[in-house]
Amino acid sequence: MVDYIYDLETYPNVFLMAVSQVGSANAWMFQISDWVNDTQALLSFMLMLKSTNARMVGFNNINFDYPVLHHLINHPDPTALDLYNKAMSIINSNDRFSHIIWDRDRFVEQVDLFTINHFDNIARATSLKLLEFNMRRDRIEDLPFPPGTVLTEEQMHVLADYNWEDIYATMDFYYESLDAIRFREELSQTYGRNFINDNDTKVGKQFFIMELEKHRPGSCYTYEEDNEFKADGTIGPKPGSRHRVPRQTVRGAIPLNEVVFPYIKFQHPEFQRVHQWFLQATVHDANDLTAISATINDFQFDFGKGGIHGSIRDSIVVSDVDNVIIDLDVTSYYPSIAIVNRLAPEHLGDTFCNIYAQIKSQRAQHEKGTAANKMLKLALNGVYGDTGNAYSPFYDMKYLLSITINGQLLLCMLAEHVMKIPGALLIQINTDGLTVKIPKHRLPQLKAIADWWQEFTKLDLEEVEYSRFWVRDVNNYVAEDTNGKLKSKGTYVHAPPAKRNPTGWHQNLSAMIVPMAAEAFLVHGTPIRSFIMHHPDIMDFMLRTKVKRIDKVEIDGVECQRITRYLVTKTGGSIFKVSPPPAGYIVGQWKRANSVPDHIYNSVRLEIQDVWPDPALADTTNCPWDERINTKNKSKYEMRRTGIDVGWLVTEYNTMRPVDRSTVNYEYYIQETHKLVDQLKVVV
Repeated sequence: MVDYIYDLETYPNVFLMAVSQVGSANAWMFQISDWVNDTQALLSFMLMLKSTNARMVGFNNINFDYPVLHHLINHPDPTALDLYNKAMSIINSNDRFSHIIWDRDRFVEQVDLFTINHFDNIARATSLKLLEFNMRRDRIEDLPFPPGTVLTEEQMHVLADYNWEDIYATMDFYYESLDAIRFREELSQTYGRNFINDNDTKVGKQFFIMELEKHRPGSCYTYEEDNEFKADGTIGPKPGSRHRVPRQTVRGAIPLNEVVFPYIKFQHPEFQRVHQWFLQATVHDANDLTAISATINDFQFDFGKGGIHGSIRDSIVVSDVDNVIIDLDVTSYYPSIAIVNRLAPEHLGDTFCNIYAQIKSQRAQHEKGTAANKMLKLALNGVYGDTGNAYSPFYDMKYLLSITINGQLLLCMLAEHVMKIPGALLIQINTDGLTVKIPKHRLPQLKAIADWWQEFTKLDLEEVEYSRFWVRDVNNYVAEDTNGKLKSKGTYVHAPPAKRNPTGWHQNLSAMIVPMAAEAFLVHGTPIRSFIMHHPDIMDFMLRTKVKRIDKVEIDGVECQRITRYLVTKTGGSIFKVSPPPAGYIVGQWKRANSVPDHIYNSVRLEIQDVWPDPALADTTNCPWDERINTKNKSKYEMRRTGIDVGWLVTEYNTMRPVDRSTVNYEYYIQETHKLVDQLKVVV
């Protein structure tokens, strides 16, 4: 199967489609504009792709590029304006599914790198420009002309160059995503379902749904007839048209005493208090769980809707001849809780329990690293979160609460007994495990507690021994096991040279030199200044901005791209984010006084809108200043300027060029590194 990378650009009088064949020098540019009409050539090209069973690969092409292209295919001789209007209708739509062309209706198969990498999730939202920074491409280029611009022929050629840059960036990311694509190809062939554009979580959920439907057909979905307006003005069924509706268990109030396992017991008064709080509470969903905490021996346990968290802070913990650091993690914690306690969304019942147990057993039979093992792991982990998804066939809020609440309480039972060991120091507790430092001669006691807990809960613990632990807080730390392998989290994570993407392409990989220098200092004792000043890769010093579409980026008053790559330098300019006034207000409008309620503000504005103001007291809305609703000092809304890396000068490097290392302001990076290490103190 041959893949073709493609990307569209749409303006009122210019439509461009650039295409490049993977693994070949073949490339095409199709244009529909005031000067050229390549419609027939483009349609012939699409027929060639279809006849050769080729695939078209893009970035967000399922949501945007392909619907525009599909519109072109199905509307003979479209103008650039027709295609631009279609593009704008997609961009401005409130329903992102309304324009999608589903698999069965696509003229050519689509591969979408955007959905495969789950960038359609708001928490992972990532643009191609951000990827260009993370992939360290030589050029990061933003759209050269504002959307809606009527282009000149010269501007069209500039747009074509930009179109090719997007193709090159997409091609680079295609190769970065190739393992994920091959994995989905193997699953699709094995299970007879198209997984190609599913993110990892969806892969797991879809496999689970397939298994449920195989064992109990109709357990996940029902089908309802679509309605339509009849000629007589009534609404009735539309013949032959149905839509799928997920089966769910929808609940009202959920008393948590029906959720907490009856065998959970505590001895410490603080844990007993938390236990009673859960037993007495009633909620409607996980968002109703108010923050609650318990403090024991100066260690704070924080309970939440997703899991438990707690950690010592700003500390260095070291194993020695007398003491050892042990990490205990529960294997597949949340799925295992469901399996051993026979928990299931009520509408799925025993079938769900049986399949969950079967999948866990099957995974153990496949070697780690194989497609089968990975898929079964995704199936185990992908279901829990979807039980709180109101559009999912797994939806049952009581099930979700049963997992997350009992998961926290069971882990606290383990922590309660571990903390009783003389000389024990609890370092962290986090969702599915805990880390503790104990005297070596107390290891048999720790093992006895772990064995008891495993027998009591029917859950399995995995043990890792650490030699050193540098911890700022529960979400930011470096840990070194006894084999010298490092585990980093949060601000201490960096991308080693052989692996530029350690935590996901959606992460901000700015100034990687900082966590690299922090790690070198903490682990190896390398002086921070020496490490930074002698580090050879200048890309590890680069930072980038990310602002909203309505905002701008400026360096010394000169507008830059919204996503700008820059270096902190000894000369250069100050960098700012420039934002318009808050929504509902415009530049030059009288500022609204604090604490003025909406109804009073709107009422007074309505009252004075027909008053012809003194020109000296008129704002840009031609409205007079009024002491009842406006600030006393007669201030007006202006563009808001927010400093980025305040106090430092920067130089823009959206197009890479040789860097004179003498211009780099190493002091910035040295100071940022000290923020990660200076507050850490050795715990005796």
